[in-house]
Amino acid sequence: TEAQAEEILAYGVDEVVLLPNPDEGELDTETLVSLTEDYIREKKPAIVMVGGTNYGRSFAPSLAAKLRTGLTADCTELDIQPNGDLDQIRPAFGGNVMAHIRTPFHRPQLCTVRYKVFKTAKPVGKKGVITPYMPAPKEQVNGASLLAVAEKPPVLRLEDAEVIVVAGRGIRRKEDLDLVFQLAEKLNAQVAGTRPLIEAGWVDPVRQIGLSGRTVQPKLLITVGVSGSIQFISGMKNAETIGAINTDPNAQMMKLAHYAIVADLYEFLPKLIANLERRRETTKEA
Repeated sequence: TEAQAEEILAYGVDEVVLLPNPDEGELDTETLVSLTEDYIREKKPAIVMVGGTNYGRSFAPSLAAKLRTGLTADCTELDIQPNGDLDQIRPAFGGNVMAHIRTPFHRPQLCTVRYKVFKTAKPVGKKGVITPYMPAPKEQVNGASLLAVAEKPPVLRLEDAEVIVVAGRGIRRKEDLDLVFQLAEKLNAQVAGTRPLIEAGWVDPVRQIGLSGRTVQPKLLITVGVSGSIQFISGMKNAETIGAINTDPNAQMMKLAHYAIVADLYEFLPKLIANLERRRETTKEA
């Protein structure tokens, strides 16, 4: 919509292109792919980047097939060479390898970018223009029909949480995760886990942080018994404030943390939870 275009202009972009929407409703993927294909064939951009959202992950592969170009999905880093080649970097083999992909022979270079990998830009003032795009008329062939729309209950995604408590392999038993959930409840936080706990079946896979999980940027992230593998750190290194609780002062996570607490989590967490509860009660009384 034009209102959304105005909002985007505030971030310093040169041009926002408005595609036509004859029905004034939500465009289906096939129609949007067709319209975007027309625009790209006319303007011939060198690079097209799509957000790695649920919608973007459906839209981008269809667009790549229409344009007969490649697609690198879920990039976590990007760079550009002097000749215009886009370096597309993404985890592979379960996060054990960082694949460095370059596509010099096909244009546009197309990729999806993982959500929350980059920090949100700050508004700098409107400088660009809004350009309505009207492609040549053609029949839109849509092989899909909308049968029904069902509302999904709102869920706070891990990527949108402002405070996160992360459990690592320092947790000895699944039952001991109760300490982590108690701490999270006191901090109004979301609970996440590292890969070993996901593979053990102790934590839901949607709560995994790391190259093979979610990328987050909370205001506060506290790790409990997390050593700090490079795969995990890549998924949370942009957190504003990082606290770490670990018995090993030399763990990589302790070096990265703004506040590193050398302690046995089984001794420290109950004291921390009790202290937070006392503060909450004091606040209520006041």
